[in-house]
Amino acid sequence: MNTLIFTLYSSSTFSQNIVKQVPCKPGSIEIRSFPDDESYIKINSDVKNQRVIFIATLDRPNDKLVPLIFAAETARALGASEIGLIAPYLAYMRQDKQFEEGEGITSKFCGKMLSNYFNWILTIDPHLHRYHSLNEIYSIPSHVLHATIQISNWIMSNIPDCLIIGPDQESAQWVTEIAKMVQAPFVILEKRRKGDKEVEISMPSIDKYKNLTPVVLDDIVSTAKTMIETVKLLKNLKMKSPICIAVHAVFAEDAYSELMNSGVAKIATCNTIEHPSNMIDVGEAVARYFSATMNN
Repeated sequence: MNTLIFTLYSSSTFSQNIVKQVPCKPGSIEIRSFPDDESYIKINSDVKNQRVIFIATLDRPNDKLVPLIFAAETARALGASEIGLIAPYLAYMRQDKQFEEGEGITSKFCGKMLSNYFNWILTIDPHLHRYHSLNEIYSIPSHVLHATIQISNWIMSNIPDCLIIGPDQESAQWVTEIAKMVQAPFVILEKRRKGDKEVEISMPSIDKYKNLTPVVLDDIVSTAKTMIETVKLLKNLKMKSPICIAVHAVFAEDAYSELMNSGVAKIATCNTIEHPSNMIDVGEAVARYFSATMNN
């Protein structure tokens, strides 16, 4: 079975690494909008009896999901034998419970929807907090990769003598693993969210780490309020200017400029979402994983 890969919304370096290393052909697809904003889809490649893979990172998902689903259905109507989705960033994972009466648990809704149109899904570091795995909300086979090795290698190559800082207890296991790989000390902050754009941070004593470079880690940076509050705390403690690292560079509204202006030394993110802060490539890891498993 031949494989065709269609790149829709993912960073060029991420997709290029996969296309270069996986035995496949790049597919040709046209997606545009009519004047009334309805989506137009045209697949120019012959997909009949082929394995089709769409690479589509799903930040700002509302404008992406309908064209993606239509593209998958078009491939199926044209005779594709298998349709997979590589979503470096997977949207709608944060609303994982009903916090207030009447709320929709949109993570389940999105999982059900995508499961209806794809045979499998692969993603990187989804926001699994109250779920143990994607299998709880996706009915198709799911493959989850982690960016811990790539982040650890980048830290070791660029930041000697560092202190790894996790923003909250949710990050503890992830931060602990990276600190172990880097062979650096770490601390976990206590975070209390007071609203969509307001957080309160408290930090354990770090006097003994004053000479180290703080490295603030998070999986997703969206409003950046958690990182900004952490940077303020570090400045008040007379620490060195921190380096902020995140897997997914969502950066809503003015979050990136606000974080840049807060006193950080550098911001580094993985290329799951194309952004000027991308310094850590995870596309090669996806290519290696997929090359090893695609013929199974």
